Amino acid sequence: MQRPLLELAAIVGTAGHRFMNRPPAWFTWLHLRVLVAIEQCRTATMGGHLDQCSACGQQTISYNSCRNRHCPKCQNRARDRWVGARRAELLAVPYSHVVFTIPRHLGALALQNKQVIYGLLFRCSAETLLEIAADPQHLGAEIGFFAVLHTWNQKLQHHPHVHCVVPAGGLSPDHTRWVHLPNPRFFLPEAVLSEVFRGKFIEALHEAYASGQLQFHGLLRGLAHPKLFQSLIRQLHEPDWVVYCKPPFGGPEQVLRYLGAYTHRVAISNHRLVSFADDQVSFRWRDSVHHNKKRLLTLTADEFLRRFLLHVLPRGFVRIRHFGFLASRRRGTLVPLCKSLLDAAVPGPPLPAQSDNPREPSPLWNCPECGGPMVLIQRLTRAQIKRLRSPP
Repeated sequence: MQRPLLELAAIVGTAGHRFMNRPPAWFTWLHLRVLVAIEQCRTATMGGHLDQCSACGQQTISYNSCRNRHCPKCQNRARDRWVGARRAELLAVPYSHVVFTIPRHLGALALQNKQVIYGLLFRCSAETLLEIAADPQHLGAEIGFFAVLHTWNQKLQHHPHVHCVVPAGGLSPDHTRWVHLPNPRFFLPEAVLSEVFRGKFIEALHEAYASGQLQFHGLLRGLAHPKLFQSLIRQLHEPDWVVYCKPPFGGPEQVLRYLGAYTHRVAISNHRLVSFADDQVSFRWRDSVHHNKKRLLTLTADEFLRRFLLHVLPRGFVRIRHFGFLASRRRGTLVPLCKSLLDAAVPGPPLPAQSDNPREPSPLWNCPECGGPMVLIQRLTRAQIKRLRSPP
């Protein structure tokens, strides 16, 4: 992929210091940590390493990455590792994509209670899928799936939703056969999913309030009063809760490509950034209302960074989760069972052979001169990097 003309790090390096020197009331150490990591990523400050091509001997100095999950430069390798690990779990069936979204009435409350509200979004959406799929009137099977949390829309505004990728079918209740979809173009009814999801989420929100898990600050302080909180709950019954269920698509290889578009995405990639001049940031966005037409949005640097920082997740919060027969404690047993019942092997390239020498360094990337594997031969400190010529 062609290197982007503008990177988020350049914007953070110029405008981010305003947040650091005169932080807004909502600015926390976690926001500071994200900005510092993005600015320093792949610079001499992070130190580096000397790589050598095992074929032609070409040597190259590379800067270290920050490995922060909000940094757009650090997600490609993490995504590739995760997708590679999922290859062994893919089944030779079509897959379906289901999206659960909470209404805008909960936006402010979610920002003040990310750990709780996002956790409820995961739990209630998973329970909804598992319950409806197990109902004999719909599928009558135990399904497995993974879910990924996104908290943004194309304009970087707050829009919490969960993407679920589900094999189109499941295990029979007695685990003796694979249950295929009655209609290959239809997974589960959106109206039923929406209604059940709304009921489960509102009930869980009641429980979180009663147990004192929710915090209320600023303009939301009044919600600490039971009557005002009940008023919010009544508003949640009015709108239709958005659950979007795409028709089943493709097989295992298509799913692998599909996963890469969702699993390790950050709020905005460097390739969407267009310009940064006169304290204005312009970036591309897709207008879903008008057939995903690409448009340009310009914001002040402060507003751009404010929107970006809306999507910083709590420390330790897991944004990719597995459920059903793909849950961590069950997939080791149930995934081989699913494959045996389907009587089909998952296509794909063979796994790399294990090296006879466990100390042999593993390839990092390909040599720019001959294409051979580059391996790490020396780690460099910040001071050592300064004494050497900077990498290109």
